[in-house]
Parts: sequence; C-alpha cells; structure tokens
Amino acid sequence: MLRGFWGRFVALWCISGGSPLPTTAKRPIVKRMTDALAQAIDARRDDLIALTQDLIRMPTLNPPGRDYRMICEYLDERLRASGFQTELIRAHGTPGDSDAYPRWNIVARREGRHPGDCVHFNSHTDVVEVGAGWTRDPFGGELIDGRIYGRGACDMKGGLAASIIAAEAFIATYPDFAGAIEISGTADEESGGYGGVAYLAEQGYFDPARVQHVIIPEPLNKDRVCLGHRGGWWAEIETFGEIAHGAMPFLGDCAVRHMGAVLTAFEETLYPAMAARTTDMPVVPEGARSSTMNINSIHGGQPDQDADDTSLPAHCVPDSCRIVIDRRFLAEEHVDTVRGEVRALLEGLKRDRDRFDYALREINVVLPSMTDRDAPVVQTVAAEIERVLGKPAEFVASPGTYDQKHIDRIGKLKNCIAYGPGILELAHKPDEYVGVDDMLDSAKVMAGALRRILANI
Repeated sequence: MLRGFWGRFVALWCISGGSPLPTTAKRPIVKRMTDALAQAIDARRDDLIALTQDLIRMPTLNPPGRDYRMICEYLDERLRASGFQTELIRAHGTPGDSDAYPRWNIVARREGRHPGDCVHFNSHTDVVEVGAGWTRDPFGGELIDGRIYGRGACDMKGGLAASIIAAEAFIATYPDFAGAIEISGTADEESGGYGGVAYLAEQGYFDPARVQHVIIPEPLNKDRVCLGHRGGWWAEIETFGEIAHGAMPFLGDCAVRHMGAVLTAFEETLYPAMAARTTDMPVVPEGARSSTMNINSIHGGQPDQDADDTSLPAHCVPDSCRIVIDRRFLAEEHVDTVRGEVRALLEGLKRDRDRFDYALREINVVLPSMTDRDAPVVQTVAAEIERVLGKPAEFVASPGTYDQKHIDRIGKLKNCIAYGPGILELAHKPDEYVGVDDMLDSAKVMAGALRRILANI
C-alpha cells in the first residue's frame, strides 16, 4: 500500500488518466525534493547562527536553574511564528523548583495535514557552571572561524537550534506532510532531568500513543547514532571524628584522616577492579568502556568563609568529612553490586581501623539504557547520515547519562536516540564551541529523517 506524499502523487496521476510510474521514475523526483530540502537548510545558515547565539547569550546555569522562563518564552515566540502550538509547563515540586528558580519547560507541536506518526526533538536548555580557563566570553556567542563559542554551545544549544532549523525547513519544503512534529526545551538535564523530561514523561508527554520517535540532539558527533548510555550511582560518604584543639590533635579524632583512608582504599582496591571491567556496549570514548568513578567533591573541617570574611581559621580537629562519588557502571554490572562493593570497602575500614565510623547516603541512581539497533528511528537517522555525509553511521553509547533514561523508563518509549552536532569531548570544557557546518549537516540529517518518516520519501 502506498503511503504519504508519494502515495498521493501516484493516486492523482492515475485519476488524471496516467498509469503508476515505474520505480526508476521516482528517483529524479525524490532527488529534486531531497536537494530542495538541503537548499532550504543552507538558505537558513545566517538564521541558524543567530538563533544559536541568542540561545547561548541566555545564561541558563544549573545550578541554580537561572533564566529557564526567559529561554522558554524566547522559544515560544520563535516556534509560534512557525505555526507550532506551544505549552509552557512548570515542574512544580521537583528537585530545585522554587519561586526564585522555577523549573520551566516548553513543548511545541505542529500538526500535519494527514494522520501519521509524531517525531519529537528534545533538547535541554540548562548549562553547567562556567569554570576557569576561558579565553572567550562564555555567554558571548562569538562567531570565530566558523565556530560559535560559549557555555552550552555544543551541549546542547547548537543541537536545539539545528533541530528548529531542520523542522522549519522541512515544513516549508513539505507543507503537505503527515503526522506531527514536536520540539521541546526542558530543564535540569545536567542535574538529572527530574524538573524536565522526567516530569513531562510522568505527565504523559512521551506516551507512545502520543509520540512515536524521539531524537535528542546531544553532542555525540554528527556521524554517530547514540543508542543509549551507561548507568550512574551517586552517593555521599561521611566519615566521623571528634573535635579537639588543633594544638592537641591526639585528644580528638580527625575525620579528614579517616577520609584519607577511604581514598587510599579506593586507589588500591576499587579503581584497579573497575579498570579491569569492560563492556560490550559501544561506549565512546574508549576509556569509558570500563567502569569509572569520579570524586565529585570533598568537604572537611571548618566551612568555607564568606568572601568578605577576613578572619583567620580556628584551630580545631575536624569531626566530619564528606565526599560525593559519581560511579558510572556498565550494562554488565548490577547496581546492587556497585553499591555493595563500596559498602564492603567501608565496612572493612570500620573493622580494621581504630575509631573509624561512617555514613553512606545514596543520592541518585540511573540504570543503563540501550535502544535496539534495528529500531525505526535508529535506521532512519543512520540512513540519512550516510546520505548526507557519504559514509556509514557509527553506532555508539554515551559515557554519561542523558534524558533518554526518563523517556525509556517512565515514558515506556523505546524508539529514542541521541543525535546532534558538536564534539563530545568539548562538553563542560573551557572555550566550548559548536561548528556551524556541523550544525548545518546535522540539520540536514534531522530534516531528512522527518522526510522519510512524515513525507514517506
């Protein structure tokens, strides 16, 4: 049965007295329309640059969750002008949501002229802290030698801009498309996504009856289809001591020294064990094919003083020391084993080290997620990568988690991938940038995916 644009074309041809065209006759028409779509994207180059710069210049830092409403209102105006129906949705009661820093999201939908599937492009609007080492203005959006610089340029405001340009160019080229296109800008991905995609999934926005295909334009490189990600387990470990005068530390018990023993045990036991484990998941870069753990923070003793406090520190033995660990685990590992090996190490120290005591508090856990390589959105985007770039797509998995986890586990929607412009290794780094040509190529891939799914060409 013929469907979509081509089906309607053939039907009209037959009604007018013609006969169905042979397959070979389709090819010139398809090629002309494919070229028209690419030309429509190239014609929007300046618009793509300006849109990306505008997005970067909004400092949507998370934490604390700054300017979420501002960026949603900007996207609302842009997408309504392109014929989308929009909703601004606050994730009330989610972690971090407050009157000072409300968790705002936007979902925009453009209905086609005929029934069909819905393709959803999801991008997070938050960015991480700036950090040190920048030589460019992190919120300047400077265009230099074909690169746009700024915090969030590649992760992932460039991807958001590319998806908008792709959708607008597709709608202009194929106004008679079937189905629907959705674009969302969501909060808090950098801190777990609970005020963004998780909340929307709980409200039914990613129900498979509503949305059938999801593309998340994360920066995994323009020639890659990202199928999923490793798991993550975050926990806080606190060691305890006894406060005493710093000149007589033998009368107290130093919690920082106890934490030093924990870190030594990690170095001597846990890190070598993790390095020896490898996965069959196609995780990139190569170092992430093993289990990893980052010491995210450490705090012990006297709290940090305010910037305007010039007093000298007191002389005390610290009675508490805390670290936060960020443990990334493989599909072949079970989360209970991940938890258990840390607790076993701590229990060993409690048994063997004088006066050692601790508390272990779980902060968050995310299980690994992988989309099947034969899933429709995977095959569609891979075919467009090969068509646009002239080489086969590489199938990868992400070292870190992203919002696919919520679409998969809460929304129960498995037909989801990450695909977008940007170099993975630049994420969260100083002088982060996204290449304009990479955004254009990715926009062509995304628009081509829309063509295949919604125009059936």
